Amino acid sequence: MTSKLQTRLTRQLASKGMKNAKGMADTLLEKQGSLKDGKLTAHGKERQALGNAGRAKEREARYSGNKPSDYTYNPKTNAATKKKK
Repeated sequence: MTSKLQTRLTRQLASKGMKNAKGMADTLLEKQGSLKDGKLTAHGKERQALGNAGRAKEREARYSGNKPSDYTYNPKTNAATKKKK
């Protein structure tokens, strides 16, 4: 069974014209530690539970050193931006 995490990444890669998007998505998720033997690992389940917004906020927070709560999510761009004070 394909997880939401796999489905989303596969669709993102396919929309960018990636050939064999499913295979590439699985490879990327395995390299990241989210997938093993076609099943989500504990890390993968945690990432999937965050949802799209949570993953985007975590990604920005990791790059900037701020907290995920400092960001707001834009579903149109799949990006998180810092909240204005």
